[in-house]
Amino acid sequence: MEFIAVIIALASLVAAVGYDGYLFVLGSAASRRAGGAPIAQWVRSRWPQAGIITVASLLALLMATGSLFFEIIAIIVAVGAGGTALRGLQDARKQLGSGSDQ
Repeated sequence: MEFIAVIIALASLVAAVGYDGYLFVLGSAASRRAGGAPIAQWVRSRWPQAGIITVASLLALLMATGSLFFEIIAIIVAVGAGGTALRGLQDARKQLGSGSDQ
């Protein structure tokens, strides 16, 4: 069970770091462009959520090496954090693909 919990927690961490990286690149590009202020502001509003997701994924990875109870909790936390990170990536792509500012 520990192996499964660790794999799920690692996948969650990869999704969270991917979301963080996407926001970083997007914010960096928006701050360098003329007229990118609305996008940069939107990215800044998403950083707290991205930070919480990353911390939750790291916490799940730490809990995955504990007892059976903590492994089950780690799987639940990792699935929630990974799903939220993927939803955040999809929302960002949808928001920016539609051409609207907010």
